[in-house]
Amino acid sequence: MTGTPPNGQNDPHVTPHGQGDSTTTPSGQDDPRNTPTRQDNSDPAQSDTETAEAETAEAETAEAETAQGAVTARISAHFGDRVDISESYGDTTADVAPADWIALLTYARDNLGHIFFDWLTGVDDPPDAFLVVAHVYNPESGSRLLLRTRVPKDRPHLPTAVGVYRGANWHERETYEMFGVIFDDHPYLVPLLLPDGFEGHPLRKDFILAARVAKPWPGAKEPGESGHGSPSRRKTLPPGVPADWGPPDA
Repeated sequence: MTGTPPNGQNDPHVTPHGQGDSTTTPSGQDDPRNTPTRQDNSDPAQSDTETAEAETAEAETAEAETAQGAVTARISAHFGDRVDISESYGDTTADVAPADWIALLTYARDNLGHIFFDWLTGVDDPPDAFLVVAHVYNPESGSRLLLRTRVPKDRPHLPTAVGVYRGANWHERETYEMFGVIFDDHPYLVPLLLPDGFEGHPLRKDFILAARVAKPWPGAKEPGESGHGSPSRRKTLPPGVPADWGPPDA
């Protein structure tokens, strides 16, 4: 008679719990289901949005450069060798002679869509000329243009742009009083900012900067000025002031 071991002892078909069983692992050890995974905090939607925005910006930049190139080509084709076109700080600059000034402004407005007048001013360009510069803008394409011309200092006359851009009115008045450029046929070419009786054109480079001579300069005293000891000497004159200008004890 063959006896059966109690509770499965010495039974080769019975394996104690957790021992020798390749399919059973101790709690929490080597169980791939219990292996901590690295959390990815990146937002796929945000990454896709940033990529799309970058691509859109690149496309808009390329489109703007293409549009600006087309503007340059059209100006060159229309004016030929009467215009000099250059690029500076991302802006296209077109230079023409005074005789083509109004034609250039009109072409920019009517043919190129630069209907927005931004500003106009002058630049003292030694030794013998003034530059008159106008900045205009195309609100649809975002294209900007700097339009320039040169007038001689001995005869600083230029046709007014008020008939093309009404906004040029006050700008031309300011340029007239600050630089002395005369805009022919301007409807009301009188001083805009300076007080009555003011003489000279303050933004010309040969205008005497006399404030340091006529009035004591605030701040520390120079040798020779009141309260700064001795010996006294003539203080340094500002740039552009002749040596014999002002009171003898200045």
